[in-house]
Amino acid sequence: MTTATIGATTDAASRARELREEIRRHDHLYHVLDAPEISDAAFDRLMRELRAIEDARPDLVAPDSPTQRVGGALADGFSEVAHRRPMLSLGNAFDVDELKAWHTRTLEMLETDSFDMVCELKYDGLAVALTYEGGVFTRGATRGNGSVGEDVTANLRTIKSVPLRLMGDPADLPDVLEVRGEVYFPKSKFEEFNAARSAEGLPTYVNPRNTAAGSLRQIDPAMTAQRPLDIFAYSVGYHEGGDLPDTQWETLNYLSGLGFKVNTQYNKHFSDLGDVIAWYEESLAILESLDYGCDGLVVKVDRFDYQRHLGNVGREPRWAIAYKFPAEQATTRLLDVGFNVGRTGTINPYAVLEPVYVGGANVKQATLHNEDYIRSKKLLKGAKVIVERAGEVIPQVVRVVGGRTGCHEEEIHFPHICPSCAEPVTRREGEAMSYCTNASCPAQLVRRLEHFVSRGAMDIEGLGIKQVQAFVDAKLLRDVADIYAILPNRRNKLLAMERMAEKSVSNLITAINESRSRGLTRVLVALGIELVGVEVASALARRFGDMRTLKQASVDDLVAINAIGPKIAESVHGFFQQTSNSKIVDKLENTGVVMTEETEDEEDGATPLTDPEGKPLRFVVTGRLENYSRSAIQDRIKQLGGAVSGSLSKRTNYLIAGKGGGSKRTDAEKLEVEVVEVSTKEQFDAEIKTLVDKWNSESESPVQETLTQSSAAS
Repeated sequence: MTTATIGATTDAASRARELREEIRRHDHLYHVLDAPEISDAAFDRLMRELRAIEDARPDLVAPDSPTQRVGGALADGFSEVAHRRPMLSLGNAFDVDELKAWHTRTLEMLETDSFDMVCELKYDGLAVALTYEGGVFTRGATRGNGSVGEDVTANLRTIKSVPLRLMGDPADLPDVLEVRGEVYFPKSKFEEFNAARSAEGLPTYVNPRNTAAGSLRQIDPAMTAQRPLDIFAYSVGYHEGGDLPDTQWETLNYLSGLGFKVNTQYNKHFSDLGDVIAWYEESLAILESLDYGCDGLVVKVDRFDYQRHLGNVGREPRWAIAYKFPAEQATTRLLDVGFNVGRTGTINPYAVLEPVYVGGANVKQATLHNEDYIRSKKLLKGAKVIVERAGEVIPQVVRVVGGRTGCHEEEIHFPHICPSCAEPVTRREGEAMSYCTNASCPAQLVRRLEHFVSRGAMDIEGLGIKQVQAFVDAKLLRDVADIYAILPNRRNKLLAMERMAEKSVSNLITAINESRSRGLTRVLVALGIELVGVEVASALARRFGDMRTLKQASVDDLVAINAIGPKIAESVHGFFQQTSNSKIVDKLENTGVVMTEETEDEEDGATPLTDPEGKPLRFVVTGRLENYSRSAIQDRIKQLGGAVSGSLSKRTNYLIAGKGGGSKRTDAEKLEVEVVEVSTKEQFDAEIKTLVDKWNSESESPVQETLTQSSAAS
């Protein structure tokens, strides 16, 4: 290589770096800060120069180059992405009383008089997770089901407000940073987009939200690039390395400094709930002027240590709530009522409506929730009704317009048999929903199978939702027992199916055979009996020892177990009384599935946290532990046979006191309740063992064995 060639190479590389930095700066000024410094023509000249260099020198093309925003087509669709931390959904408050109730609950759980809150608009778009490694954008995924999303990296690269490289000193950036945000279609751009399609004779789209979601899931990223999508960043989902802020408010500022588009104009920080309510009213007044859709105000606890302490309930964080804006309404006619079967067997009524445009969509059907809802609204077929899109997503019937006219109106009758399998429908006293509890119900089959093979149940690796659906479609699976009765004996048919090679079929059959020995607890969880989770299943297995004995148990036998209440007992008893369910259990046993477990006699003092008379020790928990939530402490005490209460009394045996315990310590002293001071999970476990030693003097008693086993499991 000549000296001139080396000089040309160095100049090209240097100029490419300069152009990339300059273009990134102008991208940020234009798309994030809305403060352009140069004309579009000048920007285009910079891009053309960079493309010319990269075309001549492909070795200089970098993955974070602005020229790489539009990639090639993804011919085989989207691969799955497992989120390192779940993308949770939010609980809702539909009025000020529900917001106040959330605030009061949070104060009580934090045992404090106040906490700071961050208010953010709840955008009507599509949630995504953006992953950066070494400051470079490497992967983007949709929210999906919260645990697993779709890889839409190539499409997200086309969004100009998504930084391909983070701003700031690379040495200060986390090694891995996952940023979460909402992709949306600006209203003004949506109108222009529809107008252009109409001029070309193409069909127009109904609303920006659905169009944004559809645009992001285009197989060809070039199609996505034609849609002017935008994004607001609002949180960090995961990170490795680097020092991140300790609060949500500081995090929003941090993200802005990294180059993300953050809604600094309408993000607010408050300490008083009254200010939050006032800002909600102000937000209602500005909704029409915003260039993006919003359906509420997200209220978050600001401090992250408070968020960790509060934890989640199901898939919803306790530390945040969506204070929803009033839904748009319209008048139409209720033509008919249909019924479908949910994945858990619920009988779900839905309204068939005369089509009406409401909340940005044409609505033909709406939820009716349950039988009590239909009766309370005095709904009749043929009546005029008010319909709204709850949260601008799920349409529902709000009320009847006017009284009963008697003209072409009919009563609505709830079915007594399942519309899918014709088995009897049950509704327990005090519950709103009716259920089909037939484990062979076709409408529930795929979801029942998916649950049966899941990790917390029979844990059959290689049998995911797509495979389950394929086997059901191929008539290989008609119930959960067919996993063992049919699949291992149909190797040739499995090999003939799409994406089922010799190795995958062999691995699947091996996993099925290995799962036969999981034991009674796992089988009970896998059967999906309503109200039966791991803790209840374990209690049933320890008490009865085998499935046949459990099937013969009466409601009284079941209620006699510490962990079982009347509703759970009725659910378990009712499940086995249904002939179709009993047949499936027998079929599982005939295929070699192990349905036994070692029993434990509760009357022999095998529960650790009980007094000499066998009565549970009573605990109250207050304060916080560094690495253990209050709910986890309470669950642990219950698992070991203790009872947990929210308030102290003379009957309380112990107060478990973490950091910041508040006034309960003083109350404990007055009531002469022993206080157990702990600050970590390890200290808690040690103190619990000390209490067991105190109440059970025999060092090698069944109590000690139970405690050791339970400790290992937890």
